Amino acid sequence: MSTLFGSPDYAGTLAFLLAVTLAASVARGFSGFGAALIFIPLASALLGPHAAVPLLLVTDGVMAAGMIPDALRKAKRREVMTMALGALVGVPAGTWLLTSLDPLTLRWGIVALAALMLALLVSGWRYLGRPKPPLTMLVGLISGFFSGAAQVGGPPVVAYWLGSMTSAQTVRANIVLFFAITTAIGAIGYVWGGLITPQTLLLALVLAPVYGFGTWAGSRMFGLASDRTFRRICLAMIAGATLVSMPILDPWLRR
Repeated sequence: MSTLFGSPDYAGTLAFLLAVTLAASVARGFSGFGAALIFIPLASALLGPHAAVPLLLVTDGVMAAGMIPDALRKAKRREVMTMALGALVGVPAGTWLLTSLDPLTLRWGIVALAALMLALLVSGWRYLGRPKPPLTMLVGLISGFFSGAAQVGGPPVVAYWLGSMTSAQTVRANIVLFFAITTAIGAIGYVWGGLITPQTLLLALVLAPVYGFGTWAGSRMFGLASDRTFRRICLAMIAGATLVSMPILDPWLRR
């Protein structure tokens, strides 16, 4: 976190981080996921992954809480809880990886993981079979692992649920509710691992109004904007964030 607070260009760094937060939160509010694939690669380049990952968990967890009551009403709660059983194993495993690896290795891993998730989204692949409990738990485990390690667990869940005959509203509610659960699990692990610090909470407080506004704006766009157009914009933002955040570009990003 000292990368931000001790930066000679504190104002510029914070302004960039706020802009990233706004873009990520709009995507989150619209689709129920996607914030991490935009926020984590870029914030990790500025702050380091050990600071950026828990920062997003705290900010998103608090500011997206308003989406939970509606999700509880519309989600298929039994299916969500089945997936959450897998996340109970996956999230702690991912958290262990986050706390064990050095920052540079983590950053390259996050870039690779973001690129992999982007490829999955671009491919348009969807699981077209009927959701089955064992497979649902496996998806939850994989997503939970990616969430614990880098908060990028959305694409496997989306690919699994969007292929079903379930309505878009229900799928979105499922996603919101599932990630509310994984956020709670992850928060316990991050606190235990010393990743959530007073500095994390302070910066989350600074980002929270922007993240809350973006989430609200994105939620208002749901059902109004063209799915295809917004999807293309989100994918372009994710691709840009992944490329710009590569460690070899640090001299350019930190100028």
